[in-house]
Amino acid sequence: DEEEELAIKSLGLLTRKKMIYAANVADSDLAEGNDMVEKLRSLAETEGASVVIVSAQVEAELVELEYADRMDFLEALGVTLEGCGLRKLVSEAYQILDLQTYFTSGPTETRAWTIGRGWKAPQAAGVIHTDFERGFIRAETMAYADLVESGDEQTAKSKGLVRSEGKDYVVQEGDVILFRFNV
Repeated sequence: DEEEELAIKSLGLLTRKKMIYAANVADSDLAEGNDMVEKLRSLAETEGASVVIVSAQVEAELVELEYADRMDFLEALGVTLEGCGLRKLVSEAYQILDLQTYFTSGPTETRAWTIGRGWKAPQAAGVIHTDFERGFIRAETMAYADLVESGDEQTAKSKGLVRSEGKDYVVQEGDVILFRFNV
């Protein structure tokens, strides 16, 4: 019952965690799976778990290829980079754990930060440093796709794509954020 669930939630029991099954298949089965994957999907469905199809062989070959060759190879297999293998597994894990990513970017580095889905800007800032959360003023925010399309932050600003968000702003997946703070 609900009361019991609340009582044991803080224990962090593995048996209470959602499951992801990773089915390692031959490269020829990567796009559609096979009979064993279907059996695993049936089992996973009864448990409320999910299944991700991976091919360890394909993953090993992908790291050796240049980007264009990688895309051609995956296309020949009938899959996309985001829709297969380790990327799909990480994406599924983020989904189950209710996580998301936002970015910070400066002249010398761009960095991805993992936060809980639904976190507000000050909480997200606190992942970088507790002073950022404590002295939060505002978050200058733009969508990742807008930044890529614009080419740089200045162009995005001139197009009006950078927003100034306050303490109640809920960070969105893929936001690029510059935190303003004062301690």
